[in-house]
Amino acid sequence: MIYLDNNATTQVDPAVVEAMMPYLTDLYGNPSSVYSFGSRVSKAIDTAREQVAALLGCQPEEILFTSCGTESDNAAIASSLLVDPDRQHIVTTSVEHSAVLKQCETLAKRGYEVTWLRVDEKGHLSLEELEKAIRPDTAIVSVMWANNETGVLFPIEEIAAIVRSKGVFFHTDAVQAVGKIPIRLGDLPINFLAVSGHKLHCPKGVGVLYVNRRTRFNPFLIGGGQEGGRRAGTENVASIVALGKAAELAAAAMEHENTVVRAMRDRFENAILEQVPGVEVNGDREQRLPNTSNLAFEGVDSEAVLMLLDKEGICVSAGSACTAGSVHPSHVLKAMGFSNARARSSIRFSFSRFNTEAEVDIAIEAVKRVITKLRDTAAVRV
Repeated sequence: MIYLDNNATTQVDPAVVEAMMPYLTDLYGNPSSVYSFGSRVSKAIDTAREQVAALLGCQPEEILFTSCGTESDNAAIASSLLVDPDRQHIVTTSVEHSAVLKQCETLAKRGYEVTWLRVDEKGHLSLEELEKAIRPDTAIVSVMWANNETGVLFPIEEIAAIVRSKGVFFHTDAVQAVGKIPIRLGDLPINFLAVSGHKLHCPKGVGVLYVNRRTRFNPFLIGGGQEGGRRAGTENVASIVALGKAAELAAAAMEHENTVVRAMRDRFENAILEQVPGVEVNGDREQRLPNTSNLAFEGVDSEAVLMLLDKEGICVSAGSACTAGSVHPSHVLKAMGFSNARARSSIRFSFSRFNTEAEVDIAIEAVKRVITKLRDTAAVRV
């Protein structure tokens, strides 16, 4: 199998498995217990918090462990709306992940007003439109750091500065960006940032919400006093330890991600563009993640491509894994102004440090065969 769907989830690093195993076997104590057995487990959580903080360039006390990126996104937005009940306006983009998109749609049904910022054909938003969209009753602005389908990067530093100047909370879903590009939160006016462990070669079921230490936060889950009273529920210790180790490894692999992985992605993409006619890149080719390539193949259906590549032993996707099975074309590509036909002919390839040059070679040839076969079949039917 050749796995090229790393924006959906990632292979768990063997070193991460090794780090978490003791907390699934011998070190099973409750971290809230006062005896030494519990304290030892609690210290492991503290270490993981420090490891994640080091990756994000922030303070350990600003790291709040959650169950996933979706919980982190939901908690940030919900908290902001509780600070001032008179502020019932939200600003976000039309290309957000469903974790933000669906929450904002639900809030709109409950009476909140949502402004959806447009993007252009490259996937970029207008900073001028963003600034104009912020009103006196705006509670929060939420803009993803990197798009999960196209990999397009948003100018978060500039966006955060604009939002801060308006006195409004700023949240960014950084699930795809963390571990792929350098992030130094200590230098940025960001209130909330979401992380998902399974995008970092860590098991599923653990995430992080960064909460700036100067930001007022209202807990999303109510109960015990875990996570400094900010997130109730006994901690998922083994997965938290795993995420800490994954963060440490991601920091060490950052240069590799931006050189070796980028080079694999570029070689694959350039080969397809040169050797397969009727292919276009969706999104800005420069301002994007180093691992992501979203390609539109004229005249073919993405579902058919997925099925044939699967038979070749190659895993890719036609968009977000969280909307898999949807009969609708990608909302991201539609928001960029593309037709239904182009959106339905697009495939996302996303690489990781576990991919090899040999896999790239095999994938190139497989894609060429599959696209040729589908086009030949369509021509015969006509």
